[in-house]
Amino acid sequence: MPYRTKEKNKTMKAVICPKYGPPEVLVIKNIQSPIPKKEEVLVKIIATAVNTGDARIRGLNVEGYMKLVMRIVLGFTKPRKPILGTVFSGIVEQVGEAVTQFKVGQEVYGTTGFNQGCYAEYLCISEKKGITHKPKNASFEEAAALPFGGQTAIYFLRKGKIAEIKNQQVLIYGATGSVGTAAVQIAKHYGAVVTAVCSSKGKELVKTLGADNIILYDQEDFTRVSDKFDIIFDAVGKTSKKQCKPLLKPDGKFLTVEGMDIADERTEYLEFLRQLFENNNYDPVIDMVYPMEQVIKAHRYVDTGRKKGNVVLKINP
Repeated sequence: MPYRTKEKNKTMKAVICPKYGPPEVLVIKNIQSPIPKKEEVLVKIIATAVNTGDARIRGLNVEGYMKLVMRIVLGFTKPRKPILGTVFSGIVEQVGEAVTQFKVGQEVYGTTGFNQGCYAEYLCISEKKGITHKPKNASFEEAAALPFGGQTAIYFLRKGKIAEIKNQQVLIYGATGSVGTAAVQIAKHYGAVVTAVCSSKGKELVKTLGADNIILYDQEDFTRVSDKFDIIFDAVGKTSKKQCKPLLKPDGKFLTVEGMDIADERTEYLEFLRQLFENNNYDPVIDMVYPMEQVIKAHRYVDTGRKKGNVVLKINP
C-alpha cells in the first residue's frame, strides 16, 4: 500500500522553536512522524535552507507595528507552528491514495510558505501546491537552495513588469544574499542590464553571476550614480523609495522585500527555476552547509548578515 494506515507511532527528529528568541532557543526533539492524507505526499527531507525569513520568525526580528502583525499571524508568545523551515528537497517516501502526480522514490523539491515544517526528517505536503520534481542535474543541497531567493526574485521582478520593458536597466541592492543572487540571474535571463550593489567582499561573486555593473556601497554612495533605472529592487530591505527616487526613470518602479508585500509561492515558479537550472542558466549560490545537529550554529551565521547566497541545512545524510 502506498499510504500509511498503521504507523501512528513512528517518530522523527525535528528542530523545534518553542519560543521567540536567539538561535539558542532551537532544540532537536523526537516527535510523531506525519501521516499523508489522501492528496498528500510524504517526503523524506534530505536538505532544507536556513534563510533570513526563518531567522526573522525565530527571533521576531521586525520593527514597529510589524512585530504586532507577526504575532497575530505567527503566534503571540511563541510560533504556532514550532517547526521552522520553508523550503525542502528530498525523496517521496509515500503517497496518499488520491495522489496522481508523484510516485514513491521520485526526487522532489518545493516550498511550504507559512505552513513551514521543513526542519524535520519528514514532511507531508499536498501534491497540488508547492512541490515539483527536483532538477535532474541538481544535488539535494542545490535544490533546497533554489526556492526561497528564486521565488522571491521572480515575484518582485515580474511585479516590476520586467518582461514587458525593452532594454531594461535594473539595479539590485543587496545583490549577494539569497534573494539578491537570484535577482541578478533572473534579471539577466529577461535581458536586463544589471547593476549590482554590494560590498567589496561580494564583488567577485556578483561578477560571476553576470552583473554588468557593480557599485560597492562600502566605497561609494550608490544614489550618486548618474544612471537611471526602470526597476530598483531592494533585495534586503535596507533602503527606501525616497532614497532611490532620484535614480528612477519617470515610469520606474521601486520594489523591496521589506514591508507587507510577500512573494507568492507558486508551483509555476518552481518549474521556472527547475528549467533554468537544468539549462545551466542559474546558480543557487551556497555559502555554507550545516548538518541538522548544528542548526543553532547555522542560525547564528545567518544572524550575522554576512552570508553570501544560501545557507543549507542537511537533514538526512
